[in-house]
Amino acid sequence: MSKIEKLIARLQSKPKDFTWDELVAVLSYFGYEEMGTGKTAGSRRRFSHADKSVITLHKPHPQPIVKAYVIKEVLEHLTQKGRFKND
Repeated sequence: MSKIEKLIARLQSKPKDFTWDELVAVLSYFGYEEMGTGKTAGSRRRFSHADKSVITLHKPHPQPIVKAYVIKEVLEHLTQKGRFKND
């Protein structure tokens, strides 16, 4: 199992210590790119895919740990778009 496969499996297990960098790595693997943010975007981050789908997330601060609801939203989005099958 490759490093990214392990990271995806970890995301699917909904851990309480999943970091923002890990989440960005998973989204990048699935073809999402972070869109440029304006001066007033604050901690909102948008990720777009070539198929025109967009995920808008809140970047955690000051700690980099992603909230449970964000993990749930990402899993639902990726499953809905057919990126992977959620058990």
